[in-house]
Amino acid sequence: MNQRVVIDPITRIEGHLRIEVEVDENNVVKNAWSSSTLWRGLEVILKGRTPMDVGLLVQRICGVCTYSHYRAGTEAVENALGLKIPLNARYLRSLMQTSLFMHDHIVHFYHLHGLDWVDVVSALSADPVKASQIAHEYVHNPIATSDGELRAVQERVKGFVETGKLGPFANAYWGNKTYKFSPEQNLIALSHYLKALEVQRIAAEMLAIFGGKQPHPQSLVVGGVTSVRDMLSPARLQEWKQKHDIVQDFIERAYRADIVMAAAAFGAEPSVLGGVNIKNFMATKEFAIGDQEFMFDQGVILNGDLSNVTDINPDLIAEDVTHAWYTADKPQHPYDGTTVPNYTGLVERDTVYGKLPTLDGDNKYSWVKSPRYNGEPIEVGPLACLLVNYAKGNKVVVDSVNGLLKATGLPVEALFTTLGRTAARMLQTSIVAAEAVKTFNALVHNLLADETTYVEPNIDSSKEYVGHAMIEAPRGMLSHWIRIKDGLVENYQAVVPTTWNAGPKDANGKIGPYEASLIGLQLEDPTKPLEVVRIIHSFDPCMACAVHVMDYKGQSLGEFRIDPSAC
Repeated sequence: MNQRVVIDPITRIEGHLRIEVEVDENNVVKNAWSSSTLWRGLEVILKGRTPMDVGLLVQRICGVCTYSHYRAGTEAVENALGLKIPLNARYLRSLMQTSLFMHDHIVHFYHLHGLDWVDVVSALSADPVKASQIAHEYVHNPIATSDGELRAVQERVKGFVETGKLGPFANAYWGNKTYKFSPEQNLIALSHYLKALEVQRIAAEMLAIFGGKQPHPQSLVVGGVTSVRDMLSPARLQEWKQKHDIVQDFIERAYRADIVMAAAAFGAEPSVLGGVNIKNFMATKEFAIGDQEFMFDQGVILNGDLSNVTDINPDLIAEDVTHAWYTADKPQHPYDGTTVPNYTGLVERDTVYGKLPTLDGDNKYSWVKSPRYNGEPIEVGPLACLLVNYAKGNKVVVDSVNGLLKATGLPVEALFTTLGRTAARMLQTSIVAAEAVKTFNALVHNLLADETTYVEPNIDSSKEYVGHAMIEAPRGMLSHWIRIKDGLVENYQAVVPTTWNAGPKDANGKIGPYEASLIGLQLEDPTKPLEVVRIIHSFDPCMACAVHVMDYKGQSLGEFRIDPSAC
């Protein structure tokens, strides 16, 4: 008899995500449902406002990738007005995006996703001397892995244990058999977890140099940027470069080494060798490294066919709400998208934890819409970005991917796995950090002849405008879509990476990447579903980005209480 497993909330993410799976008598997942259970209200709020304020408002969609929404919103307006911003502004925006990626990916792996791979309790029994020796097997000059440093980390965490105040290490599935690191490997990764807390602060400071602050920077405007004095200051430029070098050093001597270590330890673990059951991928151009030159190219891959990458056609994007808590007669293109709530509730049934309210998988069950590209579900994110560029022969990406495959002894097929998705995020971080120097040098060179950062926009209130922006956010392709009428926002939609990945099944019964990634997964213990959490975390969910609805009549739709100590 099949059993229902409920994980709510999925923690260590941005927002509120509920995952339910149905397992058979062998604990193999037969069905899966992904649901965002809380909502917010920004797309509706934008209606009737001046387009000049869009960027500042939409960056409040998320508290993590604030800059990506800020930039996408601003560039959607610029696209609608046919505005071409100065090259210096493009370079500065790219450097800020670089800073965000370096920060976001480090935080994701170590502080959100890392404990799915690292058994902290096991690290307490490690031999620090042996661990220090092992660290040198993955990089010749590792960070924070001398036997003295590792012993200090061990004692620090033991202090948490003895006081009973485990903080971020509480309520996890320690001891699960799908953890594969040795005690010494766990100690190495745990040391890097703590070191990353210092490094991520430096990465955040990088963005603040040109953004004014982080999160919620404030230096972008329709027409360019306002951080002119910082751009023209050799001291500020050098400060950005120095912080960049510190963060890049950690990426290469810790992050990369830990992924190679994970590939060696988990290379035969079945629960991480699946997880990519929809082999459709999409990514867009990102990171200006020259005039009309980009670090990453755009494209769409269908059915895992790396020999055939097609250009993105924006007209083929539509959002389906058949199984989402909204009302719409048919799939809608974002320019014409509506946000009309239709909450239908949960269904009580038996689960492995007893009788609980559960998702009504036959009807509506999520606040996330279901984006489709020409009717097909698509995965977006670092894996999609690398696959598109690998298939298109981007030399930097090809060399980087092949280098990791050679170092780990894994085949190309290993990219189409949970392990591959996690490794792709590290590779993207490494590429972004290295290639950003080209953007930095291009900015410095261009400043010798041009200091322009802004062109004045003009809106004719007698005209109607439509425009959109597509960029790569840390979690994947992000697009913002706007209609302007009478000089004000007529309609606005944001189709975000987590919407692409986390959406429920559509009218044709096609499920999205989250749900598909779990089908066929075997759980070691359904009451402690680490394998499910590990796969979902590999996407780096951001439910705050995915859901922007509100009850615009001001009515209360429900009350929710979340246990902050829940796993």
